[in-house]
Amino acid sequence: MDGMKIRLIVMNGQRIIQREEEGKWQNYKVEKAGAIKPGIYNIYLATPAEKRKTYEGVIVHAEDNAVYQQVGRGFVMHARNDLDTVPAVGGTYRIEHGANKATVAPVSVKRRLTRRI
Repeated sequence: MDGMKIRLIVMNGQRIIQREEEGKWQNYKVEKAGAIKPGIYNIYLATPAEKRKTYEGVIVHAEDNAVYQQVGRGFVMHARNDLDTVPAVGGTYRIEHGANKATVAPVSVKRRLTRRI
């Protein structure tokens, strides 16, 4: 799917994967959304992951050669063969890119909640 624009629409518990064909968005695949929040995810705008950088966020999509992660308001595309393990779509992960392989570790969501007294 090189050069093809892909986006996700998440609503009603479904994750709709769309591809742009002849200027129109066509539904390509529908899967369960899991923990992914509703919205439109323009993952074709993802920037490639950089070596020696760490990214943390929800995995919104994965295909044969790439894994897409939401980081802040944007998206990062990780080459699948750079990752030591393939993260689950809908999970929150920390992906740390070294010189060679990237380390994938799940992030406990509880850790992020701060207690106010």
